[in-house]
Amino acid sequence: MVFSDFTSRTVSLYDNWIKDADPRVEDWLLMSSPLPQTIILVLYVYFVTSLGPKLMENRKPFELKKVMITYNFFIVLFSVYIYYEFVMSGWGTGYSFRCDIVDYSWSPTALRMARTCWLYYISKFIELLDTIFFVLRKKNSQVTFLHVLHHTIMPCAWWFGVKFAAGGLGTFHAMLNTAVHVVMYSYYGLCALGPAFQKYLWWKKYLTSLQLVQFIIVIIHLGQFFFMEDCKYQFPVFLYIIMIYTCIFLLLFLHFWYCAYTKGQRLPKSAKNEICKYKDH
Repeated sequence: MVFSDFTSRTVSLYDNWIKDADPRVEDWLLMSSPLPQTIILVLYVYFVTSLGPKLMENRKPFELKKVMITYNFFIVLFSVYIYYEFVMSGWGTGYSFRCDIVDYSWSPTALRMARTCWLYYISKFIELLDTIFFVLRKKNSQVTFLHVLHHTIMPCAWWFGVKFAAGGLGTFHAMLNTAVHVVMYSYYGLCALGPAFQKYLWWKKYLTSLQLVQFIIVIIHLGQFFFMEDCKYQFPVFLYIIMIYTCIFLLLFLHFWYCAYTKGQRLPKSAKNEICKYKDH
Protein backbone atom coordinates (compact mmCIF):
# COMPACT_ATOMS: atom_id res chain seq x y z
CA MET A 1 0.00 0.00 0.00
CA VAL A 2 2.81 2.39 0.93
CA PHE A 3 4.74 1.48 -2.23
CA SER A 4 1.62 1.93 -4.36
CA ASP A 5 0.98 5.35 -2.84
CA PHE A 6 4.60 6.37 -3.41
CA THR A 7 4.44 5.21 -7.04
CA SER A 8 1.21 7.11 -7.63
CA ARG A 9 2.68 10.31 -6.18
CA THR A 10 5.82 9.90 -8.26
CA VAL A 11 3.86 9.44 -11.48
CA SER A 12 1.68 12.45 -10.66
CA LEU A 13 4.75 14.57 -9.93
CA TYR A 14 6.38 13.47 -13.19
CA ASP A 15 3.22 14.25 -15.19
CA ASN A 16 3.02 17.75 -13.73
CA TRP A 17 6.69 18.37 -14.25
CA ILE A 18 6.84 17.09 -17.85
CA LYS A 19 4.11 19.55 -18.91
CA ASP A 20 6.80 22.23 -19.15
CA ALA A 21 8.94 20.18 -21.56
CA ASP A 22 9.79 21.51 -25.00
CA PRO A 23 7.30 19.94 -27.50
CA ARG A 24 9.76 20.40 -30.37
CA VAL A 25 12.05 17.61 -29.15
CA GLU A 26 9.40 15.08 -28.11
CA ASP A 27 9.92 12.75 -31.10
CA TRP A 28 13.71 12.98 -31.26
CA LEU A 29 15.82 9.92 -30.48
CA LEU A 30 15.92 9.17 -26.69
CA MET A 31 13.92 12.30 -25.85
CA SER A 32 10.39 10.99 -25.30
CA SER A 33 11.22 9.57 -21.88
CA PRO A 34 14.25 9.29 -19.56
CA LEU A 35 13.75 5.50 -19.43
CA PRO A 36 15.74 4.52 -22.59
CA GLN A 37 18.81 6.49 -21.53
CA THR A 38 18.50 5.12 -18.00
CA ILE A 39 18.62 1.57 -19.36
CA ILE A 40 21.67 2.40 -21.52
CA LEU A 41 23.52 4.00 -18.62
CA VAL A 42 22.71 1.18 -16.18
CA LEU A 43 24.05 -1.34 -18.72
CA TYR A 44 27.12 0.86 -19.24
CA VAL A 45 27.89 1.03 -15.51
CA TYR A 46 27.30 -2.71 -15.10
CA PHE A 47 29.59 -3.56 -18.02
CA VAL A 48 32.52 -1.28 -17.14
CA THR A 49 32.47 -2.01 -13.39
CA SER A 50 31.51 -5.69 -13.28
CA LEU A 51 30.75 -7.72 -16.41
CA GLY A 52 33.52 -6.35 -18.63
CA PRO A 53 36.42 -6.84 -16.19
CA LYS A 54 35.17 -10.38 -15.42
CA LEU A 55 34.98 -11.27 -19.13
CA MET A 56 38.48 -9.88 -19.70
CA GLU A 57 40.03 -11.41 -16.58
CA ASN A 58 41.52 -14.44 -18.35
CA ARG A 59 41.79 -12.91 -21.80
CA LYS A 60 44.52 -10.94 -23.49
CA PRO A 61 43.86 -7.22 -24.00
CA PHE A 62 42.25 -6.39 -27.32
CA GLU A 63 44.46 -4.69 -29.89
CA LEU A 64 42.31 -1.67 -30.76
CA LYS A 65 44.84 0.67 -32.34
CA LYS A 66 42.97 1.21 -35.61
CA VAL A 67 39.61 1.40 -33.86
CA MET A 68 40.90 4.00 -31.40
CA ILE A 69 42.53 6.10 -34.10
CA THR A 70 39.25 6.13 -36.02
CA TYR A 71 37.21 6.79 -32.89
CA ASN A 72 39.33 9.67 -31.60
CA PHE A 73 39.50 11.51 -34.90
CA PHE A 74 35.78 10.93 -35.46
CA ILE A 75 35.14 12.66 -32.11
CA VAL A 76 37.39 15.51 -33.27
CA LEU A 77 35.38 16.00 -36.46
CA PHE A 78 32.04 15.60 -34.68
CA SER A 79 33.10 18.15 -32.06
CA VAL A 80 34.15 20.62 -34.76
CA TYR A 81 30.72 20.25 -36.35
CA ILE A 82 28.83 20.69 -33.05
CA TYR A 83 30.94 23.73 -32.16
CA TYR A 84 30.20 25.27 -35.57
CA GLU A 85 26.49 24.64 -35.09
CA PHE A 86 26.50 26.26 -31.63
CA VAL A 87 28.20 29.32 -33.12
CA MET A 88 25.86 29.56 -36.11
CA SER A 89 22.66 28.97 -34.13
CA GLY A 90 23.22 31.66 -31.54
CA TRP A 91 26.62 32.18 -29.98
CA GLY A 92 28.07 33.79 -33.07
CA THR A 93 24.89 35.17 -34.58
CA GLY A 94 23.14 37.25 -31.97
CA TYR A 95 23.68 36.00 -28.42
CA SER A 96 24.89 38.70 -26.06
CA PHE A 97 26.95 36.39 -23.79
CA ARG A 98 24.92 37.79 -20.90
CA CYS A 99 21.22 37.07 -20.31
CA ASP A 100 20.45 34.91 -23.33
CA ILE A 101 17.11 33.16 -22.79
CA VAL A 102 15.84 30.03 -24.54
CA ASP A 103 14.02 30.61 -27.82
CA TYR A 104 11.16 28.07 -27.92
CA SER A 105 9.87 29.19 -31.31
CA TRP A 106 9.80 27.08 -34.45
CA SER A 107 12.08 29.46 -36.32
CA PRO A 108 14.97 27.87 -38.28
CA THR A 109 17.56 29.39 -35.92
CA ALA A 110 15.79 28.23 -32.75
CA LEU A 111 15.33 24.73 -34.15
CA ARG A 112 18.96 24.67 -35.20
CA MET A 113 20.03 25.46 -31.63
CA ALA A 114 17.72 22.77 -30.22
CA ARG A 115 19.11 20.24 -32.70
CA THR A 116 22.68 21.22 -31.78
CA CYS A 117 21.93 20.68 -28.08
CA TRP A 118 20.54 17.27 -28.96
CA LEU A 119 23.68 16.41 -30.96
CA TYR A 120 25.81 17.39 -27.97
CA TYR A 121 23.64 15.12 -25.82
CA ILE A 122 24.10 12.24 -28.28
CA SER A 123 27.86 12.80 -28.26
CA LYS A 124 27.88 11.98 -24.54
CA PHE A 125 26.69 8.45 -25.38
CA ILE A 126 29.35 8.03 -28.05
CA GLU A 127 31.97 9.05 -25.49
CA LEU A 128 30.94 6.13 -23.27
CA LEU A 129 33.23 4.17 -25.56
CA ASP A 130 36.17 5.79 -23.75
CA THR A 131 35.52 3.56 -20.75
CA ILE A 132 34.60 0.50 -22.78
CA PHE A 133 37.95 0.73 -24.57
CA PHE A 134 39.70 0.91 -21.18
CA VAL A 135 37.99 -2.34 -20.15
CA LEU A 136 38.70 -4.16 -23.43
CA ARG A 137 42.35 -3.10 -23.25
CA LYS A 138 42.51 -4.12 -19.57
CA LYS A 139 43.36 -0.59 -18.45
CA ASN A 140 41.17 -1.04 -15.39
CA SER A 141 43.10 1.49 -13.33
CA GLN A 142 41.59 4.17 -15.57
CA VAL A 143 38.03 3.03 -14.81
CA THR A 144 37.75 5.08 -11.64
CA PHE A 145 34.65 6.16 -9.76
CA LEU A 146 35.21 9.73 -10.95
CA HIS A 147 35.53 8.68 -14.59
CA VAL A 148 32.37 6.56 -14.56
CA LEU A 149 30.44 9.18 -12.60
CA HIS A 150 31.40 11.88 -15.09
CA HIS A 151 30.35 9.82 -18.12
CA THR A 152 27.08 8.86 -16.44
CA ILE A 153 26.08 12.28 -15.15
CA MET A 154 26.66 14.16 -18.39
CA PRO A 155 23.99 12.42 -20.52
CA CYS A 156 21.57 12.43 -17.58
CA ALA A 157 21.98 16.17 -17.05
CA TRP A 158 21.79 16.92 -20.74
CA TRP A 159 18.58 14.95 -21.23
CA PHE A 160 16.94 17.53 -18.97
CA GLY A 161 18.80 20.32 -20.73
CA VAL A 162 17.52 19.34 -24.17
CA LYS A 163 14.06 18.44 -22.88
CA PHE A 164 13.48 21.77 -21.13
CA ALA A 165 16.07 24.38 -22.14
CA ALA A 166 17.65 23.74 -25.52
CA GLY A 167 19.30 27.12 -25.96
CA GLY A 168 20.26 30.27 -24.14
CA LEU A 169 23.06 30.92 -21.68
CA GLY A 170 22.91 27.41 -20.25
CA THR A 171 24.49 26.08 -23.45
CA PHE A 172 27.65 28.20 -23.36
CA HIS A 173 29.61 25.58 -21.42
CA ALA A 174 28.68 22.94 -24.03
CA MET A 175 29.95 25.07 -26.89
CA LEU A 176 33.21 25.69 -25.04
CA ASN A 177 33.49 22.02 -24.12
CA THR A 178 33.26 20.93 -27.75
CA ALA A 179 36.15 23.26 -28.61
CA VAL A 180 38.23 21.70 -25.82
CA HIS A 181 37.28 18.24 -27.05
CA VAL A 182 38.67 19.06 -30.48
CA VAL A 183 42.07 19.60 -28.87
CA MET A 184 41.76 16.79 -26.32
CA TYR A 185 40.72 14.06 -28.72
CA SER A 186 43.33 15.23 -31.23
CA TYR A 187 45.86 14.52 -28.49
CA TYR A 188 44.36 11.08 -27.83
CA GLY A 189 44.30 10.36 -31.56
CA LEU A 190 47.98 11.18 -31.88
CA CYS A 191 48.68 8.97 -28.85
CA ALA A 192 46.86 6.12 -30.56
CA LEU A 193 49.04 6.48 -33.66
CA GLY A 194 51.97 5.06 -31.71
CA PRO A 195 55.51 5.88 -30.54
CA ALA A 196 56.47 7.57 -33.81
CA PHE A 197 54.14 10.45 -32.91
CA GLN A 198 55.30 10.88 -29.29
CA LYS A 199 57.51 13.79 -30.29
CA TYR A 200 54.37 15.72 -31.24
CA LEU A 201 52.83 15.30 -27.78
CA TRP A 202 54.99 17.74 -25.82
CA TRP A 203 51.93 19.88 -25.13
CA LYS A 204 50.18 17.51 -22.69
CA LYS A 205 50.74 19.97 -19.83
CA TYR A 206 49.06 22.70 -21.85
CA LEU A 207 46.06 20.45 -22.46
CA THR A 208 45.46 20.41 -18.70
CA SER A 209 45.88 24.21 -18.69
CA LEU A 210 43.25 24.47 -21.43
CA GLN A 211 40.81 22.42 -19.39
CA LEU A 212 41.39 24.65 -16.36
CA VAL A 213 40.83 27.76 -18.46
CA GLN A 214 37.60 26.21 -19.75
CA PHE A 215 36.24 25.80 -16.23
CA ILE A 216 37.23 29.34 -15.23
CA ILE A 217 35.59 30.89 -18.30
CA VAL A 218 32.37 28.94 -17.68
CA ILE A 219 32.30 30.06 -14.03
CA ILE A 220 32.83 33.69 -15.03
CA HIS A 221 30.13 33.52 -17.71
CA LEU A 222 27.56 31.84 -15.46
CA GLY A 223 28.52 34.06 -12.54
CA GLN A 224 27.03 37.03 -14.37
CA PHE A 225 23.57 35.57 -13.90
CA PHE A 226 23.73 35.85 -10.13
CA PHE A 227 24.39 39.60 -10.37
CA MET A 228 21.75 40.42 -13.00
CA GLU A 229 18.68 42.11 -11.57
CA ASP A 230 16.24 41.16 -14.31
CA CYS A 231 17.36 38.08 -16.27
CA LYS A 232 14.33 36.01 -17.25
CA TYR A 233 16.19 32.80 -18.10
CA GLN A 234 13.49 30.17 -17.96
CA PHE A 235 15.21 27.37 -15.99
CA PRO A 236 17.79 28.84 -13.61
CA VAL A 237 18.06 25.49 -11.80
CA PHE A 238 20.22 24.29 -14.71
CA LEU A 239 22.61 27.18 -14.17
CA TYR A 240 23.06 26.20 -10.53
CA ILE A 241 23.75 22.60 -11.54
CA ILE A 242 26.29 23.63 -14.18
CA MET A 243 28.01 26.00 -11.75
CA ILE A 244 28.30 23.37 -9.00
CA TYR A 245 29.54 20.72 -11.43
CA THR A 246 32.10 23.08 -12.98
CA CYS A 247 33.44 24.21 -9.60
CA ILE A 248 33.90 20.60 -8.50
CA PHE A 249 35.89 19.73 -11.61
CA LEU A 250 37.93 22.91 -11.39
CA LEU A 251 39.06 21.83 -7.92
CA LEU A 252 39.80 18.29 -9.10
CA PHE A 253 41.87 19.53 -12.03
CA LEU A 254 43.75 22.01 -9.83
CA HIS A 255 44.58 19.11 -7.53
CA PHE A 256 45.77 17.07 -10.50
CA TRP A 257 47.88 19.98 -11.77
CA TYR A 258 49.49 20.46 -8.38
CA CYS A 259 50.26 16.76 -7.92
CA ALA A 260 51.32 16.01 -11.48
CA TYR A 261 53.32 19.11 -12.42
CA THR A 262 54.35 20.74 -9.13
CA LYS A 263 55.31 17.74 -7.00
CA GLY A 264 54.92 14.88 -9.46
CA GLN A 265 58.64 14.16 -9.57
CA ARG A 266 58.64 13.51 -5.85
CA LEU A 267 55.62 11.20 -5.83
CA PRO A 268 55.91 7.39 -5.75
CA LYS A 269 54.72 5.61 -8.85
CA SER A 270 51.53 4.36 -7.18
CA ALA A 271 50.53 7.91 -6.25
CA LYS A 272 51.19 9.14 -9.76
CA ASN A 273 48.88 6.46 -11.12
CA GLU A 274 46.18 7.50 -8.64
CA ILE A 275 46.16 11.18 -9.56
CA CYS A 276 46.24 10.38 -13.24
CA LYS A 277 42.65 9.17 -12.88
CA TYR A 278 41.53 12.76 -13.51
CA LYS A 279 43.17 13.20 -16.85
CA ASP A 280 40.46 11.74 -19.07
CA HIS A 281 37.53 13.90 -17.94
